[in-house]
Amino acid sequence: MRLPKFLMLCICVTLLLMNTTCDEDDFIPEPCDQVAVIDNGFFQTAESNLYTLNGVDLNGDCLLISLSASGCDGNSWSMVLVDSGEVSESLPEQRSLKFIFSNTETCLAVFSQERSFDLRPLQVEGSNEVILNIEDFPEPITYQY
Repeated sequence: MRLPKFLMLCICVTLLLMNTTCDEDDFIPEPCDQVAVIDNGFFQTAESNLYTLNGVDLNGDCLLISLSASGCDGNSWSMVLVDSGEVSESLPEQRSLKFIFSNTETCLAVFSQERSFDLRPLQVEGSNEVILNIEDFPEPITYQY
């Protein structure tokens, strides 16, 4: 009689372990490189150096920006995505942003980089999407969350 109870315990433990393991299709989001900043004062005064926008893509809560600029190697480049802090009451709501690129390198070579920005601070309570109007970007971006 002892063996069936032990066997039943082994089966239960095995089922419990199988239930807690990760499936291959479980989605674990990659963290973004940086977080979007909400700061009206910085938004109003910040100026960007010249760059060429190569592409923009949304990956979950991350906005991926690909750009090219002249420089020595691009290691000293600084990039910030800053929001004005104001939400336009439309349907869906809209936010105004600036992409600030800082480049102090004086070499004439051209390099490309990608950076991703966490957009979760830009979510509007009570809504599941917001239109992002990024200054000097060709089209608005619809961020759904």
